[in-house]
Amino acid sequence: MLRPCAITMPPQYRYPVHLVIMGCGRVGALLASDLDELGHSVAVVDQDPKAFRKLPADFGGTTVTGVGFDRETLESAGITRAQAFAAVSSGDNSNILSARVARETYGVERVVARIYDPRRAGVYERLGIPTVATVAWTTGQIMRRLLPLGALDEYRDPSGHLALAEVYVGSGWLGHPADELAQRSGARIAFITRYGEPLLPATDVLIQEGDLVHALYAVQEREVVERIFADGPIAPSGPRGLREANR
Repeated sequence: MLRPCAITMPPQYRYPVHLVIMGCGRVGALLASDLDELGHSVAVVDQDPKAFRKLPADFGGTTVTGVGFDRETLESAGITRAQAFAAVSSGDNSNILSARVARETYGVERVVARIYDPRRAGVYERLGIPTVATVAWTTGQIMRRLLPLGALDEYRDPSGHLALAEVYVGSGWLGHPADELAQRSGARIAFITRYGEPLLPATDVLIQEGDLVHALYAVQEREVVERIFADGPIAPSGPRGLREANR
């Protein structure tokens, strides 16, 4: 029984960060508005000043007119202090170029680019740039790559006791075996999405940057799973570990 998806943000990640969005079309404006409502600092870049009319009247962020991969423009948008960057303009080439500048020149940790040609996705992700296809749920996918949002339910059994979810994995797990992640969290790794392709985790599979991990777990253990996935292997494991971490 497929139920509506739900996104939760672990308590330890509910703090404001600065994000830069390149492109103020429908997706960019909606993304900027959602992030602004969550209390984050947001700067939106677009070549056309009229594009900013799509933003709500109460938008509290910054708008910058200019080319999204121009360094002066990006620095005006606060790229040097940004924790995340989203390139969501109407051009694949502009998106991937600006995303690479954000990642490679300014060292922004979380970068995502929207693409219209899905055949390019694998190439871009091998360059270290996660991509999102232009589909109805684009904004939600981008949000999950910009912010650590805990677990996103993809399936629940009819009893509501068991969930399959895409769970945010913190950088502390990079290079660690997927088996170790499963053992410490008590969840079962169903599969990993890597470079846009599903991967069944064998015993020698290591967590890599850009991996999307889909896990099965008991719903009552959701907070434990989210915390251990996010904090890395040094985090206390199991229900007892959760209680200790909350002290």
